[in-house]
Amino acid sequence: MILLVFNLLLAFVWVAITGSASFINLVFGFFLAALALAIVRSSYGGTLYLGRIRRILALLLLFISELAKSAWAVAVAVMSPTMDVKPGIFAFSLTVDRDFEITLLANLITLTPGTLSVDVSEDRKTLYVHALDCSDPDAIRRSIADGFERRIMEAFR
Repeated sequence: MILLVFNLLLAFVWVAITGSASFINLVFGFFLAALALAIVRSSYGGTLYLGRIRRILALLLLFISELAKSAWAVAVAVMSPTMDVKPGIFAFSLTVDRDFEITLLANLITLTPGTLSVDVSEDRKTLYVHALDCSDPDAIRRSIADGFERRIMEAFR
């Protein structure tokens, strides 16, 4: 997080030095600062800053993909004349353990149509999820674990 703030600061310094306050120049300054930070961090043995950004973008793309797929599935379920769904609540065992990661996972699940994070256990090891179609809760658990949870751990650890 500190690197992101420092990257933004360097981008604004770039805009001030060049004297052009256009959006394109700010974006160029951001990428130039990210490249400079990556070079400096790698020479001191740190992890690459751009690698983390790439992993966060992969999480974002996964969310957009899941959003589109689940929105389509909910639309088909709602528009079908029989409405053959089996709603239910299931327990999802958490692998993530930090508050930020649990909150992010719960929000990503809630923002995806057809699912809703209901509660987290007091020991922060179980997330309770409501699904519009809970006919195969094990498949939903695998989907969450192999998708959102795995990408969150890759991006923020």
